[in-house]
Amino acid sequence: QEKLDMSTYPVESIRNFSIIAHVDHGKSTLADRLLEITGTISKTDRNKQVLDKLQVERERGITVKAQSASLFYSHEGINYLLNLIDTPGHVDFSYEVSRSLSACQGVILVVDANEGIQAQTVANFYLAFEAQLSIIPVINKIDLKNADPERVEKQIEKLFDIPTDECIRISAKQGTNVEKVLQKVIEKIPPPQCNTADPLKALVFDSTFDHYRGVIANVALFGGEIAKGNKIMSAHTKKRYEVNEVGILTPNEQPTQKLYAGQVGYLIAGMKEVTEAQIGDTLFLYKQPVEPLPGFKSAKPMVFAGMYPVDQTEYNNLKSALERLTLNDSSVTVHRDSSLALGAGWRLGFLGLLHMEVFNQRLEQEYNMSVILTAPTVPYKAVLSSAKLIKEHGKDEITIINPAQFPDKFSVSEYLEPTVLGTIVTPHEYIGKIIALCQDRRAVQKDMLYIDENRVMLKYLFPLNEIVLDFYDALKSLSSGYASFDYEDAGYQAADLIKMDILLNGNPVEELSSIIHHDKAYATGKLLCERLKEAIPRQLFEIAIQAAIGKKIIARETLKAYRKNVVAKCYGGDITRRMKLLKRQAESKRLMRKIGNVEVPRDAFIRVLKRDTDK
Repeated sequence: QEKLDMSTYPVESIRNFSIIAHVDHGKSTLADRLLEITGTISKTDRNKQVLDKLQVERERGITVKAQSASLFYSHEGINYLLNLIDTPGHVDFSYEVSRSLSACQGVILVVDANEGIQAQTVANFYLAFEAQLSIIPVINKIDLKNADPERVEKQIEKLFDIPTDECIRISAKQGTNVEKVLQKVIEKIPPPQCNTADPLKALVFDSTFDHYRGVIANVALFGGEIAKGNKIMSAHTKKRYEVNEVGILTPNEQPTQKLYAGQVGYLIAGMKEVTEAQIGDTLFLYKQPVEPLPGFKSAKPMVFAGMYPVDQTEYNNLKSALERLTLNDSSVTVHRDSSLALGAGWRLGFLGLLHMEVFNQRLEQEYNMSVILTAPTVPYKAVLSSAKLIKEHGKDEITIINPAQFPDKFSVSEYLEPTVLGTIVTPHEYIGKIIALCQDRRAVQKDMLYIDENRVMLKYLFPLNEIVLDFYDALKSLSSGYASFDYEDAGYQAADLIKMDILLNGNPVEELSSIIHHDKAYATGKLLCERLKEAIPRQLFEIAIQAAIGKKIIARETLKAYRKNVVAKCYGGDITRRMKLLKRQAESKRLMRKIGNVEVPRDAFIRVLKRDTDK
């Protein structure tokens, strides 16, 4: 394969940009059209979400990983190199968006002409605004019969203070006006501020693992140049490597002779261990050290869940699969954990419930690993008052990511729960139902703004544990799918928290313990007991399912035993014969209940703990 010469693209003719938008507003479709117009891919009917390479993305129809591609475009006689990054739209993957923006100087903000501005549109706009990037507003799907681009232009002007004449109306599906977007990118987005004469400084913004070639690092060059054979060093690990291959993504790997300052590409340097390619690391030439780039703010996990192999003999294989997948998805945090019922495993931190489901699905599809996931929890904090515990932990405030670690209330001065600032954008006819839903979830209203005569933006302060499991589902069903939701971290607040245990025949089930607010204890305990009654198969003995706070039982359900009619053969005769048979049956049931091993079906954990949204 002939190697490209990238020296023909000086810094002045390079543009690095991302496409950002709400879920399903047409980011990936616009990326397809841009790839076609620049001749990067041939025009066929099969070009649908070309940059969505993962199987999970194809199946769910969403973008999970930010993907980059280099486009070559000639405008007014000058050849330009455009580096495009297609980003996810769901709130759970906002870390991917913020990482992508670090390698860009501008963004295309896509808004659906039918739906208008949604919650994630607002969140992504402010991410780009805070990073001081040039913003090009694009109104997509103007070919739909219900499209109202004038209304959307007014919304953009009111919320983002961008004049209506700067908006470009396009149809990414049909290719209408897409060429104008490329011209605007060249005119409005500035070239990167860097110089080829400076020493090499490369930021690793993504990485993947290849079984044959080791780690493939995606890099953005902020200075200097890099070529095959260069000896480079990592600022994070201080290890030395020799570059085997450099190139650009078009969107497939295309080897080049060199990469120069301002360009985005990939490099392979014989990194064999997945821990060697840290996202946010700076690479520089050996014996030419530079000041490391600031890197990325580490992702803050919002949801924690236990992950265990179905069979303990698969532990080492699962460990290897987790290491490789967390290299590609650096927002997942991993801690070793063990459980009496499930054996050795890990406690994983995710950015949300969808993130957790996608991670689990990728483990199954890409590494053929079947795992058991315990019920999701959020990280709480406890301010300790016991001198013994403070000495043991070395600090007076501890973070609780597992209900088993929940300290006794007598040794704690106060418990703290995480909160988030939620933004809801909805048609005004659903306001009443949505406000009632938010109040039910202990939310506090902070703001309410009419975007136009039909749409309202609500801001609420939510306790995180109230929205993490099923709030999004409930919101969508109440608003017929029209409302959208986004949230950002808002710190911790004091709360009346308790630990609720689930007992089966008096034995606590560690995996079903949960930390909840005192006001919700009775309702949640009753619901859990009812759901467990449905999930656990009937046995030959009676099973008592109880919810308990400390020693106090707050709810109970009884799963009746399978029972044989032992008196069927008695007809007439002495009553004592009948009583003897029933007494013997009761004694054998009592014995079985003592030695009986009650098992909760493996897949029941999340299903049992998920709140019933219909009620």
